This record gives sequence, structure tokens and C-alpha cells, in this order.
Amino acid sequence: MNDSTVHVRYLVDDVQAAADFYTAHLGFTRNTAFPPAFADVVRGNLRLLLSGPQSSAGRPMPDGTRPGPGGWNRIHLLVDDIDGEVKRLRAAGVAFRSEVISGPGGRQIVLDDPAGNPVELFQPAGT
Repeated sequence: MNDSTVHVRYLVDDVQAAADFYTAHLGFTRNTAFPPAFADVVRGNLRLLLSGPQSSAGRPMPDGTRPGPGGWNRIHLLVDDIDGEVKRLRAAGVAFRSEVISGPGGRQIVLDDPAGNPVELFQPAGT
């Protein structure tokens, strides 16, 4: 990794399930694995840090609040054929939050990883 690598941390319930999901379905490769606490996967210049409840990132805050997965902030993955990707992922049992929607910049859909973290697939207009 170098300065051009983007690092994103996702809190997950099950580190192994999350690492398996990203490598099996979304084109990531494994970098390191220390389940059940932590693993990281890489796709191009994106390093996704998968932190389980046993990781330091999963420890409670001083007020007792526990970090957890979910929300709407998400990684944004470019695809060449969104319809083909959706068909492939649905056949694999991947859960989607939405249907494909179109806008001036292209088409997108949001899916969930096993912990409920959103991932956006985006096909730019004109591709």
C-alpha cells in the first residue's frame, strides 16, 4: 500500500463472513485476516478494513455507546454492466436495499454486506 490507497473501515458482526462476501461477490482480494477481530480486503486502490466487535474499533466509547454496522455511508464501486451484476448477485442471494435507479450521471443500486453495511454499485452514463 502507498499514499494513493484509500482506507475505509466497516464495522461488521462477523469478520469471516464479511471477508468472504467481499472476495466472493465484489472482486476484492484478501490482505490480512485475524478473525474474529479483524481482516482487510483490497480492490484496486481501496483497502476495506473489516472490524468485528472484538477489534479495537468495536470497543465502546467513553459514554458506553458501542460502534456498529449499518447506516447509509457506503463504498461506491464502478461496474460496466449493472444489470448483469445485479442478476449475478441476486442469484447468489445478496440482499439489496433498492432497485436500480437512473440519474443524470448513471445508474445505481445499493446492496448490503452480511453485517448490513451498504455498498453502492454504479454504472456511469454512457457505458
